[in-house]
Amino acid sequence: MSYRRSRFLAVTAIVTGLTLGVTGCGSGNTSGATASGKINAVASTDVWGSVLSAVGGGQVAVTSIIHDPAADPHSYETTPSDAVAVQQAQVTLGNGGGYDDFFTKLTDQAPNAHKLVAYDIANTGDDNEHVWYDFAAVDKVADQIAAQLGQIKPDAAQTFTANATAFKKEVFELGTTAARIGSAHPDTKILVTEPVPHYLLRTAKLTDVTPKEFSEAVENETDVPPAALAEVNQLISAKQVKVVIDNEQTVTPTTTQVVNSAKAAGVPVVGVTETLPAGASNYISWMGSEIDALEKAVNS
Repeated sequence: MSYRRSRFLAVTAIVTGLTLGVTGCGSGNTSGATASGKINAVASTDVWGSVLSAVGGGQVAVTSIIHDPAADPHSYETTPSDAVAVQQAQVTLGNGGGYDDFFTKLTDQAPNAHKLVAYDIANTGDDNEHVWYDFAAVDKVADQIAAQLGQIKPDAAQTFTANATAFKKEVFELGTTAARIGSAHPDTKILVTEPVPHYLLRTAKLTDVTPKEFSEAVENETDVPPAALAEVNQLISAKQVKVVIDNEQTVTPTTTQVVNSAKAAGVPVVGVTETLPAGASNYISWMGSEIDALEKAVNS
């Protein structure tokens, strides 16, 4: 059985029911703005909401549908206020790639909004949907946000472009910091409870030796094959991996066992998340904190 909440639970039924209730709330408002003159923008999660805010600055009012670090984007159930927010949005930004299908269904009800999809913009050639961990992808998304906002509010286009440039400079610094981890410790092997930080590990030049069967089972919410779990336990107990990276937003008996085994064996555990954790104010500070924790663990 699966111990994680079922993904996309009741989303289709909820959105279908909401459609009738919000049809009269607006038609996208593509030419207008908020009462303060700001562009209305809605993101599926606060990760992408943070990027929208960084590029839009004071010219954009950003709403993030998921902004609770305890929420699971895969199984999020939409609310009437979510539907209203999307209906009134001039710009929407979702992750895509099958990650936040609830948001795709919501934006289908806002045909006049300018829709941006990070996974499509990133075009990584990789089927891993967690593209906010790919710094080149985040750069592309920032540029697309600036371009789209500039079309909606031409008199602020240069401001949006300048904001995107400043943001990308900080993203570049994140990438530089991550890349030095593996450069200082070549051939470092790590294990992950779920392949969420896939792109970050590639930037950091760390080798993920997690058995494919283990990763697929956790990600697909199925039982981990005994042989795969035994291999994971052996990698940890024999200290054949330097660090275990744990997605703190997917907690199952199996992932808990793996984390406890790592701690018992003296293998550092680094937590990662899919949305901004409590205390993180924006994308840069959040990602910088995770990279710092990873670097410290590898250096230990």
